[in-house]
Amino acid sequence: MDWIEALVLGIVQGLTEFLPISSTAHLRIIPELLGWSDPGTEFSAVIQLGTLGAVLLYFRQDVLQLSKAALESLWKRNLMYTPESKMAWSIAAGTIPVVILGLGFKDFIKTDARELWVIGTALIVLAVFLYLAERSSARNRNIKELSFIQIQLIGLTQALALIPGCSRSGSTIMGGLIVGLNREAAARFSFLLGLPAIFGSGLYELKELLEIGISGDGYFNLILGIIASFVVGYLSIELLLRFLRKHGTLVFVIYRIVLGTGILIFLA
Repeated sequence: MDWIEALVLGIVQGLTEFLPISSTAHLRIIPELLGWSDPGTEFSAVIQLGTLGAVLLYFRQDVLQLSKAALESLWKRNLMYTPESKMAWSIAAGTIPVVILGLGFKDFIKTDARELWVIGTALIVLAVFLYLAERSSARNRNIKELSFIQIQLIGLTQALALIPGCSRSGSTIMGGLIVGLNREAAARFSFLLGLPAIFGSGLYELKELLEIGISGDGYFNLILGIIASFVVGYLSIELLLRFLRKHGTLVFVIYRIVLGTGILIFLA
């Protein structure tokens, strides 16, 4: 790809990584509409490192607090030493399902799962479940009230994001609503829970990309995509949190259904 494609895809990644509309789906759909080649799972995962940096910067106080608590709990030889250390290790445990399933179904995720009919169907199906979660949620709990089991449930929903079109943020916000988090808390926890998974997948796919080989221009385009996803991603975090303070997820549900239906009609 050239630098314009890398820049556009970086912007798309930054905008759609945190909104519950699936960044993977848009990184697959937009090149198809513009007549570009599929950037592949490697590029898509690596430019997530930009959005990872955006989360680390935006939630730096939370990340530092959780990291400090986790290290302190190791020193005390008690992983549940404080509520913060319990949260940190619960997040680590909640990442295990997506790691196991991601490695186990790696080949399927990189090939058949990227078919447009899969993406269109996943957009619609998760939209329905997100809507049901929103309607049935008590929305009266904050992040610090989550139990270990509830965090693991949200971790299981995160594994749905391995299917292109489901959306990592969409599935984990859905999981947060299911266990009773308010909308903003569900989004905030979605960002924190995603840190290990985004970091791990980004580094893993970067290694794969380096093994395949990258040209000099390829390095420049990759860095450009990462920077674009970082800047736009940081802004989209603030956008989503402000939106969810006053509004629900219905607009995203409608968008997902319209986009998914459009894809399926186009294929038909």
